[in-house]
Amino acid sequence: MIEPYDDIYFMKKAIQEAQEALDRNEIPVGAIIVTQNRIIARGHNLTETLNDVTAHAEMQAITAGASFLGGKYLKDCTMYITLEPCQMCAGALYWSQISKIVFGASDSSRGYRNMGTQLHPKTEVVSGILENECAALMTEFFRRKRALN
Repeated sequence: MIEPYDDIYFMKKAIQEAQEALDRNEIPVGAIIVTQNRIIARGHNLTETLNDVTAHAEMQAITAGASFLGGKYLKDCTMYITLEPCQMCAGALYWSQISKIVFGASDSSRGYRNMGTQLHPKTEVVSGILENECAALMTEFFRRKRALN
């Protein structure tokens, strides 16, 4: 029997957030935070909307998750992100002490792994969940941008 709430289920919810970013002409990255099979926070890129380079999906979700929990640590939480976090977001996730990160598409140029950024030593990482679907959103975003130029 398939668990109704598994990594694929929650990544689809993160993809919905990324789609919302795409619909706003933002880089389509979406993130959700889950604890005990319950979504407690959502976020998508808002860097253009807010004119804020720190308004990444992960940062939006971290702030919302901490607010929901009433504390700065995200222990016993999982973040689902459509794209590998950048070094800024990885740093914030490090300090949040999040228990698990699940991401879809890798970012070979700006991802935290390529940049040599470390996550908290207790953070578990799973990658490649719905990778093609997540990468397709990025491809579509840049296709649209090229069409406008």
